[in-house]
Amino acid sequence: MEKVIDSGERILVCLSSSPSNKKVIVAAVKMAEAFHASLTAIYVKPVNYDSLPEADKRRLQSNMQFAEQSGAAVTTMIGGDVPVQIAEYAHISGTTKIVVGRSGARKQHFWSKAPLTEQIALSAPDVDIYIIPDSTANLKHERWKLKPSAQIRLTLRDSFISFLILAASTGVGLIFTLFGFSEANIITVFILGVLTIAVLTVNPIYSTISSLASVLLFNWFFIEPRLSFHTYEPEYAVTFVIMLISSLITGTLANKLKENARQSAREAFRAKVLFDTNQLLRKAECADDVIRITAQQVQTLLDRDVTVFPMTQKRTLSSAVVLGSSPYGAGTSARDENEAGIAEWVFVHETAAGAHTEHFGSAKSLYHPICMNGYCYGVISIFLDGDHLESFEYSVFNSIIGECALALEGLRNAEEKEQAAIAMRNEQLRANLLRSISHDIRTPLTSISGNASNLVMHYEQLDDETLRQIFTDIYDDSEWLIDLVENLLSISRIENGQMNLHLSMELVGDVIDEALQHVNRSVSEHHVIVQPCSDVLIARMDARLITQVIINLVNNAIKNTQAGSTIQIISRKAAGLICVHVEDDGPGIADDLKPHVFEMFYTGKNSVSDGRRGLGLGLALCKSIVEAHGGTITLSDNHPTGCRFTFTLPAKEVTINE
Repeated sequence: MEKVIDSGERILVCLSSSPSNKKVIVAAVKMAEAFHASLTAIYVKPVNYDSLPEADKRRLQSNMQFAEQSGAAVTTMIGGDVPVQIAEYAHISGTTKIVVGRSGARKQHFWSKAPLTEQIALSAPDVDIYIIPDSTANLKHERWKLKPSAQIRLTLRDSFISFLILAASTGVGLIFTLFGFSEANIITVFILGVLTIAVLTVNPIYSTISSLASVLLFNWFFIEPRLSFHTYEPEYAVTFVIMLISSLITGTLANKLKENARQSAREAFRAKVLFDTNQLLRKAECADDVIRITAQQVQTLLDRDVTVFPMTQKRTLSSAVVLGSSPYGAGTSARDENEAGIAEWVFVHETAAGAHTEHFGSAKSLYHPICMNGYCYGVISIFLDGDHLESFEYSVFNSIIGECALALEGLRNAEEKEQAAIAMRNEQLRANLLRSISHDIRTPLTSISGNASNLVMHYEQLDDETLRQIFTDIYDDSEWLIDLVENLLSISRIENGQMNLHLSMELVGDVIDEALQHVNRSVSEHHVIVQPCSDVLIARMDARLITQVIINLVNNAIKNTQAGSTIQIISRKAAGLICVHVEDDGPGIADDLKPHVFEMFYTGKNSVSDGRRGLGLGLALCKSIVEAHGGTITLSDNHPTGCRFTFTLPAKEVTINE
């Protein structure tokens, strides 16, 4: 792979609804590749965005998607002075080159504004401007957009409101006339009416028409001769002009303030949705929560049906999960027939498809991948049914999808780290096992090998007492190795979940007696006392495994106490549990070592007289077996000295019918 060197160049390409804007984007992409520069696409949303033709809005969304798919970071801004905002963003972001399409509009009068490209060049003189010529068809399109007829949209509601307010203003003026108020007060009433019309109506054309109508009504009803458009005094012509200009300015300012307030409210709501999404995703604990939160937030933002196709553990798409929305909830019949196939295509190619895109453009929904760093976590679709998303809506939607992908990426990384930690821990356990085995079994194997060699080489010269001692040593070492292997096999089966419990009703006293038959031969050097309970203790257990628990606890006491010490085994019943205590009066265990005694491969700091170290498996095995039976095992001090190991088993009652 070719190494990309960051040259420090930053290219900004301007987006628009122009049909040839894709050519501008392609030129910017090629320039970014040539200069090894970062690429940003910017769109400044005008205040009259809602009045734009639907075809322009669809084309703008298509251009934004094309820029995003080409590798550009899309940014949307809101404002009326497009060139100034582009230049300001270029200065803030450190842009070195701006790529813009040549506008079809031309300066027709000396008071007209200069073309967009010239205004950008004047506002950003320190940035290189690259102008990509538009096609002839686009020039015609731009000229058509400038026609006033394309911006005029009259509605019955706004017409009725305008008529009613003008009539009310005229009525108030007539009342003022009866009370002898001056004409200046009546003019103020009409200006107030124009301002009210500008606030209550949607299209700004109503404020313009109302301004002209208010002048005509004032002339008709309040200027002599009344009920005509003639006037006896020429200075009223100046009054009419001033009144018209004042009404137009008042209406225009009111429309701008109203539009800015409307835009601010919408953008504040969308920004709040994005902020809430970030906060909610921080609290998500699993991938299902992340997908659910994302779908709900997208539905809140767009108020449309949202369908999610999450990724399964096998990295395939699962079945669709639909979140309905009342204004657009058209039901299952309105969804695409081939939605699963489209979602699969988006999942594989990690590219948006569906409505208003190059792929599956006839679909009713827009399908968008949830992916990051070449890893796709699923697909989300929005039911559009021929409608389209605004540029800022699409930008916020992309941000929410990005937050979702980032949250899923974090969860995946955390899971991989946890798995790596588990693998590392298992590897450490295996390493400890091999090290312990290689060190600890050397002593008994050396003893067995040496004693066997003496028997082979000097059997006839050895007396009976020496032979008996050699045979006893070989037997003891063999038993130690057998116990080691049994513990290793048992702990391995439990850790792998392969330990099958063969439960049956057993007498606790019989299990203890059986265990004492198999403890270490060194038990003869200690005093082992069994204190049976006065009641018959019965528990449901795997007798073989519980026998092994008692053997390990007694052997542990034998190895860690001096000769002549006392070991007691006490069993009793308390609170529906069978409690078995194994106590000794040895030196005990230090407090700082107690939390680790049940850990695997932990051998403590006590020295053993025969030089052997245990592998630290006995107590860990006891803990696993007891917990598999639903009980617990604990360590406490035995007073005045020594240790007490206590394990519990659920007690069972047996009813004997005579």
